[in-house]
Amino acid sequence: MYRCALALALAASCLVAHAQTHRFFPATALRGELVITQFPDALLNGKPARLAPGSRIKGDTNLWVPPAGLTGQKFIVHYTVESSGLIMDVWVLNPAELANKTWPTTPAEAATWQFIPANQLWVKP
Repeated sequence: MYRCALALALAASCLVAHAQTHRFFPATALRGELVITQFPDALLNGKPARLAPGSRIKGDTNLWVPPAGLTGQKFIVHYTVESSGLIMDVWVLNPAELANKTWPTTPAEAATWQFIPANQLWVKP
């Protein structure tokens, strides 16, 4: 029983360490600069935007963050947009993810670049 609990604790700590260095993002995620002005209103790349009902914001440690706690702060993020144009998922990037400079910032870039999901890399043509 003790060994099982120890193994679970070790596995959980490995998952947390992995989450702090690199997460897996969908191919539809774009990179941008996000400022929550007054929830659900925001600025995305300096332009007015709005968070969707049920949107999720994950901090740099992959834990959910309440949007009100981010008001007025500027973050480099990966985000997805739903069909209506509202921001759905947001991931505040950690230093390891920020080091991966090649990431599309517009749907047009994403359409012309190639995404390698296993490595979380984008290849420009």
